[in-house]
Order: sequence, then C-alpha cells, then structure tokens
Amino acid sequence: MDKTMTLLLFFLSTTLLLTASLAKDLCHKDDKITLLKIKKSLNNPYHLASWDPKTDCCSWYCLECGDATVNHRVTSLFIQDGEISGQIPPEVGDLPYLKSLIFRKLTNLTGHIQPTIAKLKNLTFLRLSWTNLTGPIPEFLSQLKNLEYIDLSFNDLSGYIPSSLSSLPKLEYLELSRNKLTGPIPESFGSFSGKVPSLFLSHNQLSGTIPKSLGNSDFYRIDLSRNKLQGDASILFGAKKTTWILDISRNMFQFDLSKVKLAKTLNNLDMNHNRITGGIPAEWSKAYFQLLNVSYNRLCGRIPKGEYIQRFDSYSFLHNKCLCGAPLPSCK
Repeated sequence: MDKTMTLLLFFLSTTLLLTASLAKDLCHKDDKITLLKIKKSLNNPYHLASWDPKTDCCSWYCLECGDATVNHRVTSLFIQDGEISGQIPPEVGDLPYLKSLIFRKLTNLTGHIQPTIAKLKNLTFLRLSWTNLTGPIPEFLSQLKNLEYIDLSFNDLSGYIPSSLSSLPKLEYLELSRNKLTGPIPESFGSFSGKVPSLFLSHNQLSGTIPKSLGNSDFYRIDLSRNKLQGDASILFGAKKTTWILDISRNMFQFDLSKVKLAKTLNNLDMNHNRITGGIPAEWSKAYFQLLNVSYNRLCGRIPKGEYIQRFDSYSFLHNKCLCGAPLPSCK
C-alpha cells in the first residue's frame, strides 16, 4: 500500500471516529426517559414533535441542558404558547438538575400545581402563568430554598397566600396577580428572610388591612391594586425608601396624603379609586413622575405647580372632593 493510500485511509478513519463522537448523545439517559414520559403525559402534542427518542434530547425544543460540569443534565424546561391539554406531568419532579421550570400561556393546562415540584431542590426560576391552574398556592414552595423568581399570575388559584413564602432566603420577585386569592396579606411579608422582593398581588380578592410590618420594608416595586384592602397604606411611603413603582389603586384605603413623604426614586404612583383625604404636598412639585394618578379620592386643595405634575392631564386628578389648579379648573 503506497503512502498516499495510507494517508487517505487514516483521514477517513479519523473522520468517522470524529463523526461518531459528535453523534453521541449528550443527554443523560435518565433525563431522556423522564422527558418522554412528560411528552406522553401531555398526550404527545405536536408542540413537542422534536422530542424524538432517536435523537439527543439536549437538541430538543423547549429545554436546555447544562454543560459537562453537570454531565449535560437538563437544567431548563420551558413549555409555552402551544396547543397542550392536561395537567402538569408529575414526572417534572424527576429532573433533579432543573433550575428553571416554565409552563406559560397554555389555556388548556388545568389541575393543581404539581406536588412533585417540591423535589426540585435546585430550582431558581418558577413561572406557571396564563394557564387554568386551580387550587391553592402550595406551602411546599417554601421548601425550595434556591428560588429567586416566582410567577403564578393569570391563573385561577384560590385560597390564602402562604406566609411561609417570606422564608425563602433568595427570593427577589414574587408575582401572584390575576388570580382569585382571598384573605389578608401575610404579616410575615414585612420581614422577608432575604432581600425584599418586588411584590405583585394585584387583581385578586385580598381583604383586610395592610400589615404594619410592611412599613419596615423597602419595596422597589409593589402592586396591591384591584383588591378589597383597606386601612392606612401610607406606611408604604417614606423619604428614605428606594421605591420605584407603587400601585395601590382600586382598594378602600384611607389616609391623609398631606402627611406622606415621597421616596426620591418614586417614578410610577397610582392611587386612584380609594378614600384618600388631605391635599397633594407642595414637595410633589419637585418630584419626577412618569405615571401619576390620584383620581377618584377625597382630596382637596391646590395642585402644586411642577414641571412633571403639569405634564399630566385632568384625568389623573378628576373626581376628588375639591382639588383645583392646573390641569383642573383654577382655584376660587
């Protein structure tokens, strides 16, 4: 055999070995078995057509695998915007390296939040939103100590908000809006064990007064709008706080606005449709607002003159007891 033929054979054999190596499944066999069970549990939807047992599951749509340091285990599962019916498959709890779990915009997804999610001790990101999930927010979420982000919005969840959620040490974002939650805001939400998270509880049926403990917390974003809350919400304000968004609209809050001190960082403030009294403080003339609405309250007095306040039209101030001055009619 001449030298040229030897080199050619060497090249071909090397290429075949490399191709075989590249074709090797990166996906862990246990994860592949679990994913195929999840697909079957969801009635083999077209949305998961790429989940072919003959191919590497790390190449499948709706998931991601980690790198070699975690042996290419599945770390992210995101099933969204598909024609999928049924319940969250219990097998999701059998993906032990999962850090992110998303079921979103699946209007035919029903049932309760799957209890086997409690097994996902590495989970940092949980989004179960825009579905028809029912039942309570489960207490077991407080066992997932690595959770940083929880979004359970746009569902049909009911019952009380578990006070144990405040014990999550890494939580930075809690979104429970647009459900059918009832009862009070937990007292413990004034003392989260880690950072004070951005808190969104709007469009529910929450009732009672705001826990006084919330006044000790500095929420960067807090939205309590469209509930049945009452009492003194002025504790959410404060000159030394770093609040950026504060929405308490469409509740039954009562307090004297003239005694409120604004955070210098406050950018979006909505208080419409409450029972707030007093006047708008003169200091507001220096405040920078991108959104401001104090309509449908019981406010009186002159609206302070300021570059940013006068940017808003009368809609932001209408239906108060006796507010006057631009953009409303002049004071008598």
